[in-house]
Amino acid sequence: MSSRRHPTAPSRISFKSGHSGRSGRGGRGFLRGRSLAWIFGLCALSATGVFLVVSLVREVAREFPDVAILRSQYPVVEYAGPKEPFSIKLQKAKPAHWTALGAISKSAVGAIIVSEDWAFYQHPGFDANQIKEALKRDIESARFARGASTITQQVVKNVFLDRDKSLWRKVRELLLAVRLEKSVTKRRILEVYLNIIECGEGVFGVGSASRHYFKKPAAELTAKEGAFIAMLLPSPKRYSISFRKKALTPYARKTIESILFKMNQAGYLTDEELEAELERPMPFEAESETQNITIDESNESADESH
Repeated sequence: MSSRRHPTAPSRISFKSGHSGRSGRGGRGFLRGRSLAWIFGLCALSATGVFLVVSLVREVAREFPDVAILRSQYPVVEYAGPKEPFSIKLQKAKPAHWTALGAISKSAVGAIIVSEDWAFYQHPGFDANQIKEALKRDIESARFARGASTITQQVVKNVFLDRDKSLWRKVRELLLAVRLEKSVTKRRILEVYLNIIECGEGVFGVGSASRHYFKKPAAELTAKEGAFIAMLLPSPKRYSISFRKKALTPYARKTIESILFKMNQAGYLTDEELEAELERPMPFEAESETQNITIDESNESADESH
């Protein structure tokens, strides 16, 4: 019995040991292959992930730039002529033509604030009431007619965004305006705005407008002269016809008077000052008071979007 069992024992042992050796070497090779495949796969996924993250960051940076840069840099308008849209670049050095907020008369500043953004010192970057009114008018007119942009939003739009009138641009404008209000003072925002607003063909900023229309520094602007500049802002090339013709159009006169009354309501003018400003002629009107001037107002309209 024992002689028949002995031959089979070694064969079973040999079989098991032989099989076990081949299986170990093959298993380890297989595992190494799978490990390398996993490593290469993870590297590829990581590279793709990094690329996607970088692309996303770049896109977010493009769509939502760092508006806090206005704390330390100055926007400069680049004007290439009447047939080309103006552009704005940022630079660290203060431009030679820059007009400090304190160098603009309080009356002129007040005229622009009550005309463009009455609640400038109260809102967080956007005016909810104006947005409601704008939406109501847009729905009624079935078109994007009124933007209801605050001074802060106009700074964001002109310095950081493109000029299309899409809903997405408006959303970005609103979000960036809120961010700008949190990172830059109201005084700085207003100063930037007053230096980049378009006031006529090739005329940008209140300082330049004061020299162009009234031949004086912005610090000497009267309330009525400030109201004239404010009247221009919705469409400066169109509304500056009053200056070119040396006489206020009925629309310009009505709008300027409305702004002066608003200044009185807001406390920028006393009742006596209001009466004096209403009676005061514009300097360029006095130059042509003996001329008989006819002005075509067919292209003037008060319905302008910001």
